[in-house]
Amino acid sequence: MTTQTPTHTPLTGKVALVAGATRGAGRAIAVALGAAGATVYVTGRTTRERISEVGRATETIEETAELVTAAGGEAVAVPTDHLEPDRVRALVERIDRDHGRLDILVNDIWGGNHLLDFNTKMWDIELDRGLRMIDLGARSHIITSSIALPLLVRRPGGLVVEVTDGTAESNKDFRENFYYDLAKNAPIRMAFILGEELKGAGGTAVAVTPGFIRSEEMLDIFGLTEETWRDGIDKQRHWALSESPVYVGRGVAALAADPERARWNGRSLHSGQLAKVYGFTDTDGSRPDVWGFMAEEAAGADPSLEDYR
Repeated sequence: MTTQTPTHTPLTGKVALVAGATRGAGRAIAVALGAAGATVYVTGRTTRERISEVGRATETIEETAELVTAAGGEAVAVPTDHLEPDRVRALVERIDRDHGRLDILVNDIWGGNHLLDFNTKMWDIELDRGLRMIDLGARSHIITSSIALPLLVRRPGGLVVEVTDGTAESNKDFRENFYYDLAKNAPIRMAFILGEELKGAGGTAVAVTPGFIRSEEMLDIFGLTEETWRDGIDKQRHWALSESPVYVGRGVAALAADPERARWNGRSLHSGQLAKVYGFTDTDGSRPDVWGFMAEEAAGADPSLEDYR
């Protein structure tokens, strides 16, 4: 993630809440919003004093806040479990006291990968395990939106970004786990519904997904680093179209800075799509589009990987 102080700060004066900013896409989105001038509240369950059930002690909300600051932004780290309404309520009340406004709400809460049992029938998955995925991927988003939206709609122009895995089109297919499928489709539907409800308040809601993201956790699974990621292409061909978390971060920041973002209201968007519209690139100067590539494959074509990077 870049720590270079930006010269273009279109979000100066805006206040953002990135719920679930400990690592991956959430962290990158927080950094990009801060670099664009926004004051960013970053939340999550893992701090330097306490580790969440994800079990990754090396990524904390304090570190995310420091990365935002290093990128030229202003950040406030607030430990928050978004399944606890009282904690979320206290967070939003703090933002209201500090600034009296909320312009951007990013719901990137997840942390359920350790619960996944792909290719396992619904009735063979332990119920509590499955419901925990629904809690993490959907209920947490609902709680946060319910409590934060009254502050966001106080001024026209508010933006809600529901971060998920997969586009509305790709998620029509079976996601190989009943609970994961529901958890990752729910934010897409939430963006559509909230988009309808925010119209009267001059607001916009969208769902955004990264492509094949090289998050800290995914790199660990592949046994790679951001510097050596290309060594994983032999294991998984679509890895050739993988992207750093910075890519989706830049996409959300560009969307937030677009005065005509209402044209996207209610839609499901992906990082490669946003890159083509707004002209940004990933850290290596490329514009990977794995969802576009996979759509071509699904249609029976034989696309070239090089044409989608």
